[in-house]
Amino acid sequence: MKIIVGEGSCGIAAGAGKVYSAIKEVLPEGVKLGITGCIGMCWLEPIVDIYDGENLVKRLVKVEPKQAELIALAVKNNDIKTIESLFIDEKDMEFLEKQTRIALRNCGLIDPENIDEYIKNGGYEALKKSLFNLNADSVIEQIKISGLAGRGGAGFPTWFKWNAAKISEGDEKFLICNADEGDPGAFMDRAVIESDPHSLIEGMLIASYAIGAKEAIVYIRAEYPLAILRLKKAIKQAEEKGFIGDNILGTDFSCHMRIKAGAGAFVCGEETALIESLEGSRGMPRLKPPFPAQSGYWHKPSNINNVETFANVPWIISEGGDKYAALGTEKDKGTKVFALTGKTNRGGLIEVPMGKTLREVIFDIGAGIRDDKDIKAIQLGGPSGGCIPSNLLDTVIDYKSLSDTGAIMGSGGMVVMDEDTCMVNMAKFFLDFTTKESCGKCTHCRIGTKRIYEILDRITKGEGKTEDIDTLKELCYAVKDGALCGLGQTAPNPVLTTLIYFIDEYEAHINEKRCPAGECTALRKYEIDIEKCTGCTLCARKCPTNAIDGEVKQIHTINQDLCIKCGECYDVCRFDAVKVR
Repeated sequence: MKIIVGEGSCGIAAGAGKVYSAIKEVLPEGVKLGITGCIGMCWLEPIVDIYDGENLVKRLVKVEPKQAELIALAVKNNDIKTIESLFIDEKDMEFLEKQTRIALRNCGLIDPENIDEYIKNGGYEALKKSLFNLNADSVIEQIKISGLAGRGGAGFPTWFKWNAAKISEGDEKFLICNADEGDPGAFMDRAVIESDPHSLIEGMLIASYAIGAKEAIVYIRAEYPLAILRLKKAIKQAEEKGFIGDNILGTDFSCHMRIKAGAGAFVCGEETALIESLEGSRGMPRLKPPFPAQSGYWHKPSNINNVETFANVPWIISEGGDKYAALGTEKDKGTKVFALTGKTNRGGLIEVPMGKTLREVIFDIGAGIRDDKDIKAIQLGGPSGGCIPSNLLDTVIDYKSLSDTGAIMGSGGMVVMDEDTCMVNMAKFFLDFTTKESCGKCTHCRIGTKRIYEILDRITKGEGKTEDIDTLKELCYAVKDGALCGLGQTAPNPVLTTLIYFIDEYEAHINEKRCPAGECTALRKYEIDIEKCTGCTLCARKCPTNAIDGEVKQIHTINQDLCIKCGECYDVCRFDAVKVR
């Protein structure tokens, strides 16, 4: 028997490290204790799996350190029914059953710090197949057959980028992994590196072989310390096994790999800004063309893909490009990983075939909206994406269909919003982010995003003007057309989509000085429902400005001139008598 504790960042944040330590102290003799990465069920962490050999006996969820002794005793006595209260609800298992996991195939199932477990699951067989049975052209042909597109956001054909770097003149070429994942609400790349770093390494080695690169670099943000730690261990283990270094597996192919920790600039997710940062300069985008395939790192031919793209490669080479192409739609093949977050009941890491609808993801996998509230919108693609309203939930997940709504696939952030979300405030949140993350190189992005944010800020404060809507549209299109890189060109998307689908909320903020969702603090008005107020005086006693008047067992009222809209009365009322208008 063995006990496995999920120790991805989500698990550790929920207390998995303490659970592991507590179990270790009471571990029965003959029972193994190990770790794994993120299985994707982030809402159930900490997760503990009990195995009999290679068979999962039971998954325990929301485990606390104080339950370690009960778990140990149940395993020792082979009587796990005694801890039935910790068993995962069978209904929650649908979260995994309704997915198709390729990039995430090993996540939450193997020890990410043990290369032998990766090898036992077929790891590095694809590299061996490439080196001994395929030449570079054949590898690229398999990627072409698969239809794999770059999963970093643009969806550009992977084979085309590889081939462009391969045929570019130059003896020195570079392979770069963009792990600079910076979208709010996105954690796909981090989870893959933390949970299955060798799939990234193997995919990068195969790509390096295909394009003729002798050096591979992972550019990863420094805010991912666990991912960096595990990737360093994995690289060292791969070197010791002969998968990285000179004359790999006795062949003529040599490739070395290193990590570059970025300082967390969102703009460095753009490939040319990333290259500038790699070279030691400030991360600012270059003009294209030339493209990195012709002139990239140190002006040498370079190929850049993200973590998810590379993680798919070993599976494609092992199983064949046609098997991957059988998944998805006619135009968009394979699967896509998403970070499902926000107001959904089951938030976490998911992977689904292209062609699924947003409704299927949110209601079948995500189990709908928390507290039985109505869904209002889905934000796809992070700050570069857009807000898709609930009446478009049957939109198919593929690049064109999502683009037609005004959103984008992006790297895979999927934020679900309910009826209590203010869409104007949401647009302001993302513009605040992109304004701060702009590198400042081009005027349209540096100044244009700032002006857009200022208008949105005024609107949420009740200071909007009728002409603001036309001004916003004009500014948004000017920034899209004039910005140098993808950050500026897509920054207006959250504003434009909310203007299209939620114009009524903008008009309410501007014309009625009212936030329909009650989220904008400056536009809130707290009132007491006379039919529900019992005169308990709790709200009056908690009010920091003495804005609430009323005697014991008498109906209370709120003095709007004194109210600072802190919401304390709303939070403490036990009778649902305080309303937000």
